[in-house]
Amino acid sequence: MFRAVRCAVVCILVSASSAAGQEPGARPPRPDPIRIFLDCGFCDETYLKEQISIVDYMRDRKDADVHVLVTTQSTGGGGTEYTLKFIGLGPFAGVEQTLKYVSPQTATSDDTRKGLADVIRQGLVRYVSESPHASRIKVTFTGAEKADMKPDPKRDPWNLWFFRTNFGGSVNGEESNKSRSIRGSASANRTTDAWKLSFSTSMNYRDSTFKLSETETFKSVSRNFDASSLAVKSLTQHWSAGLVGNATSSTFNNYDLRLRVAPGVEYNFFPYSQSTRRMLTLQYSVGFDSHNYSEETIFLKTRERLFDHRLETGLSLRQPWGTASASVDFSQYLTRPDKYSISAFGATNVRLFKGFSFNVFTNVSRTRDQIYLPRGTASPEEILLRQRQFATGYRYSLHFGISYSFGSIFNNIVNPRFGGGGGDFFFFN
Repeated sequence: MFRAVRCAVVCILVSASSAAGQEPGARPPRPDPIRIFLDCGFCDETYLKEQISIVDYMRDRKDADVHVLVTTQSTGGGGTEYTLKFIGLGPFAGVEQTLKYVSPQTATSDDTRKGLADVIRQGLVRYVSESPHASRIKVTFTGAEKADMKPDPKRDPWNLWFFRTNFGGSVNGEESNKSRSIRGSASANRTTDAWKLSFSTSMNYRDSTFKLSETETFKSVSRNFDASSLAVKSLTQHWSAGLVGNATSSTFNNYDLRLRVAPGVEYNFFPYSQSTRRMLTLQYSVGFDSHNYSEETIFLKTRERLFDHRLETGLSLRQPWGTASASVDFSQYLTRPDKYSISAFGATNVRLFKGFSFNVFTNVSRTRDQIYLPRGTASPEEILLRQRQFATGYRYSLHFGISYSFGSIFNNIVNPRFGGGGGDFFFFN
């Protein structure tokens, strides 16, 4: 028996040993370099093109030999799991494989792009080996490491718990107005194959002062607080059960304190193991609500206790032709059946034909459950500054666009002069 090994590093080098002979019946080498279409909107493509120059990068998948589709999902420790699907096209039709890379929460953007580059090299070996550049491939194997094993809570002093905190603020102004804000959040999560536990809280405070005249000023203040908890038990590859808790305080929605506790079940029509590529879920919950209002409502209430139920459906697809997501949600107060809301959301980005893509985002809702609206009329300042929620029977939005590109099919050259090519920098305020 041979000891199990794994490919830890795959190096595609400029100089390497001579190509090995072809096995009987093997596909003959391509006369040109392998062409790939990198489908990853969040990758540092400039870096990848510099590090993996043995292939040609295509602007459209229809010109490629290999479609590299990259999808992500969060891990329990606050990191990111990248799933890389290599889809053979043209002469490689039917030659597919799936590889994964996990970037820990502490990884820098440079660590992540290096890790992704290594995994892409590994996936390209089977395709490049049938190209004129096969002789430039060198593969290094190492023995299996402990990193391949799933985390063992017994060896983890934190018992798989992960914590995150955030705090910040801003101050800005000019002669006629000024504003300041404070925000903060904290969360704790523990994720295993059997259980998912999540607790989070956040707060926001903002005040703005406007000078209307030499003797008159107006001050706007908004406060928001939210705390939520979630406990989910995995039942099968399709079923799960959970308990959701939420506490909210909001000056905008007239809540001094709103509490909701709701058990529920969820069914995924696809196995959860395919969640990075496709999900179609149906979730149902029944909840108990406790509302304490900051001001008396239009129904002459300062507090009330209610029961509700919610039915939520969600679709998420990431496929070679593009992406799509949609949801339809229905909620209703069981103790006040005439108070309900229905909302629908949809978004897609589709490659219709070579170089041409279409995207659309739409959201529409029917609102009949605004039991929290305060009595009285709003002042002009409250209307203009949107300090409070106003009565409405519906909401809608629609965004759409098209894009078309043509010209050279190659996308290889990197030229960082006068900006670009140095990676992305993000600033938060």
